[in-house]
Amino acid sequence: MVYDNESENTKPIRILRWPEVQSRVGFSKSYAYVLQSKGLFPKPIRLIEGGRAMGYIESEVDHYIETRISLSRRDVDE
Repeated sequence: MVYDNESENTKPIRILRWPEVQSRVGFSKSYAYVLQSKGLFPKPIRLIEGGRAMGYIESEVDHYIETRISLSRRDVDE
C-alpha cells in the first residue's frame, strides 16, 4: 500500500478524477489548465502508462483549497 508522506496520519494516497475535483474547486477544466500553466493548480498524473486517463492526487487538491481559504481569510482580517 502506498502512503501519503505529507500527512501526519499517513493515510493512503487517493486519486481523484476530474468530476470530483471540479465539485470541490468549483471551476471548469479549461480554467484548471490555465492555472496549471501558471503553476497555481496541481497537475494531473497519468493513470495508465501510455493511456489518456488522468487523475489528481487528493492531498494536492486539498492543499490548493486550504491555501485559497487561508489567503481569502487573511484578506478579510486585514
